[in-house]
Amino acid sequence: MAFSSNWWRAPVYFTVSVLLAFLAISTAIHLLPKDEPLPTKSTTAPLFLEASAALRRTGNFNIIAALLQITPEMFISSPHSTIFAIPDSSIAKSSHTFWLLKHLFQYHASPLQLSMNDLLKKHQGSCFPTILHGKNVAITKVDARERVVEINHVLVSHPDIFLEGPLTIHGVLGPFTSMDSLYGDRSWDHIQAPICDSNLSLVSEVTDTKKMVEWMHIIHWLSSKGFVSFAIGLNSVLDGILDDQMNFNSVTVFAPPEFSFVASPSALLEKIVRIHILPRKFTFMELASLPVNASLSTLVPDHDLVILGGVNITQELIINGAKIVAPNIFQSKKFVVHGISQAFELDEIPN
Repeated sequence: MAFSSNWWRAPVYFTVSVLLAFLAISTAIHLLPKDEPLPTKSTTAPLFLEASAALRRTGNFNIIAALLQITPEMFISSPHSTIFAIPDSSIAKSSHTFWLLKHLFQYHASPLQLSMNDLLKKHQGSCFPTILHGKNVAITKVDARERVVEINHVLVSHPDIFLEGPLTIHGVLGPFTSMDSLYGDRSWDHIQAPICDSNLSLVSEVTDTKKMVEWMHIIHWLSSKGFVSFAIGLNSVLDGILDDQMNFNSVTVFAPPEFSFVASPSALLEKIVRIHILPRKFTFMELASLPVNASLSTLVPDHDLVILGGVNITQELIINGAKIVAPNIFQSKKFVVHGISQAFELDEIPN
């Protein structure tokens, strides 16, 4: 009976896949706040199962396929994602720590959705972000006629392996950085992509990506704290909020415990969600210091909220008939979330 010369690869691939998956899951568990639920297999979207199957069909990306099926959160940090799959041959014999390999995979994932056609529209020297600590990669060669793209001098060998919904996957000929350069816990701090000649565009893309990641963190947090229906509504209209490019650098969100409008038509739902958001950060003390009848601009033009009662932190603070019952329940440099007793009234929303 004849054996393939590559018979030994199967157990190696399986072992590496399982160990890497275990590392990724362990890391994700370690990084989750103690009061947040852990991801389970039942929460794995069919999208990732389909993507994993597509990778396996090529025969070259079994390790990435296994990881994507078991722990997709290692590659995903925003609603839209592009993964550049590294071939098994570049990983199977690696002697690097699992932590460094996890970072390697994150350096091959971007929070932007980039099909092959999107990549071909970029010019040589342009850059885009990855999900690894703000590290970027560069387009080092592009030929639209021959449909050739190289990233960090590595060929995109299997374009559009998976192109469905918010997820795009390409296969690449090898890693975007030399495996020999990976050593030590902080080796990733020294990674430098080829020089970008589109710094202005890059800054814009990175800024937009950071905003998206912050919003998604807010949505995840709201969902984990019981504001599930409002989180669903906010997630449904987030693209519109990001696309309108309103000039604001900080945000106040009023989160109601029940939000029955998620089944409303999309245009109406967007208005309802937007009146719960101010394009400026107001802590509870700052709101309480404002006079009664003070107006607060929302993300709906010409539709303000009004402070109806309470002028200091010892009194009830009422805005458009809703009480702030949980002030400052989430706060960061640019965001603050206040829990309110009820959603703002529907009849106060303009047609």
